[in-house]
Amino acid sequence: MLSDANADGWTSYRIPETRTSADVPVSVFTEMAGKPDGYGQQFRTSDGRADLTVQAVSNREGLPPAEFLARKEPPSGIIYKRITPRFFVVSSIKRDKIWYNRCNFSRGYVHCVLINYPAAEKRQWDRIVTRISHSLRAD
Repeated sequence: MLSDANADGWTSYRIPETRTSADVPVSVFTEMAGKPDGYGQQFRTSDGRADLTVQAVSNREGLPPAEFLARKEPPSGIIYKRITPRFFVVSSIKRDKIWYNRCNFSRGYVHCVLINYPAAEKRQWDRIVTRISHSLRAD
């Protein structure tokens, strides 16, 4: 289980090439877990039960959020979807994990946070996911 005490230490992770940034709870996501497509970093909990990706990918075609998301062919059964002219958020459950994806659009890039965590721990993760999501910027 995740306790609020585990989410005390936060830092701002920044992608220099694209000026993407997001708050990351470094006391929760303690391990580097590789590089995603484009620019960014993947993080993981020490027990591997949750992961976070902060990522920026090129949007040279200038696709709007709805079309960009459609081209990614998201899985069916999305539980939550919000699409605006500047961002999209999608979330659902797959194999007992909640997956959450927010992408903001600006200056030829799509700036994203992708979070996967145990569905059984949803309430404990809500504040962490909300802070990460709301902190996503492209300064």
